[in-house]
Amino acid sequence: MAPAYGEDDYQASLKYDLPMIHALDARGQFTQAVPPYAGKFFKDADPEIMADLKSRGLLFKKETYTHSYPHCWRCDTPLLYYARKSWYIRTTDYVKDMIAFNKQIHWYPPETGEGRFGNWLEENKDWALSRDRYWGTPLPIWVCEGCEAKRSVGSVEELRREGAKLPEPLDLHRPYIDEVTLKCSCGGEMRRIPELADVWFDSGSMPFAQWHYPFENQETFRHAFPADFISEAIDQTRGWFYTLHAISSFLFKQPCFKNVICSDLVLDKTGQKMSKSRGNTVDPFEVIDRYSADSVRWFLIASSPTWKPKLFDVDAIAEVQRKFFGTLLNTYAFFALYANIDGFTHEEPDVPVSERPEIDRWILSLLNTTTASYVEAMDSYDPTRAARLISSFTIEQLSNWYVRRNRRRFWKSEPGRDKTAAYQTLFECLVAITKMAAPIAPFLPDQIYRALMSETRREAFESVHTAKMVESRTKLISSELENRMDVVQRIVGLVRSMRQKTSLKTRQPLSRIAIPASEETRRLIEQMNDVILEEINVKAIEFIDESSPIVRKTATANFKVIGPKFGKMVNAVARRIKEMSSAEAVQLDQTGTFSTEINSSPITITREDVSIAAQSIEGWLVESGGGLTVALDTTLTPELINEGLAREFVNRVQNMRKDAGFEVTDRIRIHFEAPSRVAEAVQRLSDYVKSETLATHVTVGRDSAEHWEKWDIDGEPCEIGISKA
Repeated sequence: MAPAYGEDDYQASLKYDLPMIHALDARGQFTQAVPPYAGKFFKDADPEIMADLKSRGLLFKKETYTHSYPHCWRCDTPLLYYARKSWYIRTTDYVKDMIAFNKQIHWYPPETGEGRFGNWLEENKDWALSRDRYWGTPLPIWVCEGCEAKRSVGSVEELRREGAKLPEPLDLHRPYIDEVTLKCSCGGEMRRIPELADVWFDSGSMPFAQWHYPFENQETFRHAFPADFISEAIDQTRGWFYTLHAISSFLFKQPCFKNVICSDLVLDKTGQKMSKSRGNTVDPFEVIDRYSADSVRWFLIASSPTWKPKLFDVDAIAEVQRKFFGTLLNTYAFFALYANIDGFTHEEPDVPVSERPEIDRWILSLLNTTTASYVEAMDSYDPTRAARLISSFTIEQLSNWYVRRNRRRFWKSEPGRDKTAAYQTLFECLVAITKMAAPIAPFLPDQIYRALMSETRREAFESVHTAKMVESRTKLISSELENRMDVVQRIVGLVRSMRQKTSLKTRQPLSRIAIPASEETRRLIEQMNDVILEEINVKAIEFIDESSPIVRKTATANFKVIGPKFGKMVNAVARRIKEMSSAEAVQLDQTGTFSTEINSSPITITREDVSIAAQSIEGWLVESGGGLTVALDTTLTPELINEGLAREFVNRVQNMRKDAGFEVTDRIRIHFEAPSRVAEAVQRLSDYVKSETLATHVTVGRDSAEHWEKWDIDGEPCEIGISKA
């Protein structure tokens, strides 16, 4: 038995009144109480102790076994726990209060408050408050050298009034405070004990100590306490979270905080704990210097909930920088470029939203829907969902859809009400994004916000961080309009997927798509007909019946569902599903059930039992997803081929304009040499080419154009020359 060096042994010593023998000092070295090993580190003495026991016939068994053992996190030296006298706070006296108050706190995630922290409170031990150190907060306890009476001093005023030998100026730290004495009621001299307070007591006292409460700022403290929100890592359930809670429960009979987000540990990208010995640590300053603090912060918040272990992946941070912040910056740069060209300063009256084009009303509706969801997420202490909402809106909706579809309104149209509406709409979206993103990424959003306001003066705030948070304007939300655009985007996504799978470029026009749709879906699609055709570069939309031979549907068994459901019949049911006709698959898809017989036994197959897909037929591609099926006619006529070549030609000219450094408003002349197939297409569609490239002339043959370049257009060699008109 070693009562001084193990919890179980110590408890046994208390139960059976065994002696407490300390053979080691604070450095883990044997004292003179064990002369043969005095001065030796306890681990280094192990071989000699075993040899001595063996020589005296006292060694029962000697073996090596693997087990967990504590080591110093700095120098990796084996550690030693031993019993010692300490000053305690008897937290076990009010542990019931702590448990009750904990139930009033909103923990994120809840299981941390109910489990890890709740269990810690249930198994509460008295708080060992004292520490044998030099630097820190001295315990304000004085003990009489004569009668051993104890006194705790509660304020500087009391110390000045009752104390002697006070240093001036007064310093409450060691060694100065150790010189201060008090007079005991017995007439003896009282001296301060040598121990310091646990530093976590300082941290747990923060809510009132920061205001010097109760000596001053009583009203300020009452207004600020308890805290609305705190956050720290999961290890603080036994650290800061606990000390805040324990002190508040004892002093104020209430929780110290209302809401707490408990973050988990940051691991390497394979899920291993980072350590220098493993060589998998990351220098945060290098990552920040390369990718920005905003990108690191956004990754940490958006990649997964903060209360789950975080796999730190530098490549993922680079993707955040490129996809989200790159998109946000490019969208702002696009706005600023054309706003500067047109002198837009937002001084003109706002165009009423109801009078703006439908696409403006849609993006503002979606912005306010996103804002409402963002506020709800933040109010629910879910910053991960909030960040993802901002990212999705910025990348997928604002940049990839709204800005892309409206470029011509900015760079092609003349000044007027429509162009003003476009500027005002994009301006409002950018301001809202900066405000929502700023709590997570404080730098770039603030830079963009200040740049927007420096020219428009729409808000009188110096920084986005002092501006009022954006609020959702519900009157601008149109669920019907958002649903319509959502259907459009799903159709566009299906067609793009089919084009990609068969290497049919988007610039190649096609004749038609066919969609089997309900009356309601057909109505939505017809309202957005022009938008869909422009997006997918197709001439027409046709609506067909589900039973059309163009769209042949097949069913495949979902064994994870039908296995437990049908048991021994599962293979027979799977065969029947595989043999379903297109009409039967359509019936199942539309009604959700299909009744049949297997070995004379009636069964019902449900939608969850199968996966339904559409098969392509010759000349058509078919794709399903998101509750829609789209068939794409891939037949190419000479007219469609010519138009595709002309679009490819325009693409090359636009690239040359950019590479040549031309302004977006510059008019140009185009000369080119190409085989007859490309030349004929460009000449037939010269008006389209001129309109798209701001060209005054499109001429076959070489001349003294400023910039010439060789290109490949659909396998045909082509030389193009451009110069300013």
